Amino acid sequence: MLRMDPAIVQGYPEGGEMYQYGNPKQAYFNPYTFNGGTVLAIAGEDFSVVASDTRLSEGFSIHSREMPKTYQMTDNTVLGACGFHGDVLTLTKVLKARLKIYDHDHHKKMTTSAIAAMLSTMLYYRRFFPYYVYNIIGGLDDEGKGCVYSFDPVGSYEREAYRAGGSASAMLQPLLDNQIGFKNQEGVTKVPLSQEKCVALVKDVFISAAERDIYTGDGIVINVITKDGVRVEKFPLRRD
Repeated sequence: MLRMDPAIVQGYPEGGEMYQYGNPKQAYFNPYTFNGGTVLAIAGEDFSVVASDTRLSEGFSIHSREMPKTYQMTDNTVLGACGFHGDVLTLTKVLKARLKIYDHDHHKKMTTSAIAAMLSTMLYYRRFFPYYVYNIIGGLDDEGKGCVYSFDPVGSYEREAYRAGGSASAMLQPLLDNQIGFKNQEGVTKVPLSQEKCVALVKDVFISAAERDIYTGDGIVINVITKDGVRVEKFPLRRD
């Protein structure tokens, strides 16, 4: 007859393992979850576009169909952030608080490049327990030209002409490479993107992503950033 120690049956012995019917079962805690979503940003001559879908999901469950992943930081800077929604909320709250402190201390708004540098240090500060967030910043630089900054989870960042992040980034990035970067095209004249063509392209790539990625859908929120401010457009996507 199998005899078991009552202390082992009732509780947790040393090592953090729980025993049930004589078989060990490891107990662990995972602080992260993935809530899906896709963000992208494109820099033009004198404008930038930052867009995201509006689906907030977890596994095969949709928590919200009206949850954009774009956050306006200043009059000419927009952050796109998706991944673990709890970390997104915490990160954007801290960012906005630091922007407000900077505004009170210096009596002016932080520039897009300065916001990117600040976000980099914030992410690096948390490098041992990082924010599970895909971050892309779009806006205007000091010369009024469009700029886009992409980040990895621990703060490394670079300025780019376009970038996609999130659950459908592997599908969007090659399409942007082809249509904006003119990769793998011969005999094509490179023409700067207009605002209208850029917005139309964003709609097209998100429609394509929604056909293949279950975490992307329901709608698009498009932020067009110019010297006059931020203009927001919405466009529906498939809801299944």
